[in-house]
Amino acid sequence: MVRHEVQARLGPSGLTADQLHGLVLAVNEVITNVVLHAGGTGRLRLWRTPDSVWCAVTDSGPGIPRHFLQQPEVPEAFEVGGRGIWLAYQLCDDVTVATGPIGTTVGLRIALPAAHGASDQVSGPAKGE
Repeated sequence: MVRHEVQARLGPSGLTADQLHGLVLAVNEVITNVVLHAGGTGRLRLWRTPDSVWCAVTDSGPGIPRHFLQQPEVPEAFEVGGRGIWLAYQLCDDVTVATGPIGTTVGLRIALPAAHGASDQVSGPAKGE
């Protein structure tokens, strides 16, 4: 459901198909972490600036331990889990994490193709839906 909603709202944003699919996957991975590690309740914001599409996922969980805050290395093939944030770093131009005992916000940014212009908030379903 999250993937479908993010795809619908970001469809008209100016991202290429590959960028859109990558951001949808990255958002899904971050949301999965909210469900697994932060009690399952959070907030998802999507917006567009003249040169980028942004996403912020905020939860009120216990925060992320310090050793998980460095840019992750490639997960070992036999490891269970640990791929979500790694995937976000691979698929997005910027990943930011602000965390503490009252919650975490993960920011994801993908730069728009250079030819795309005008600033507007990304909202509403794609045309034709």
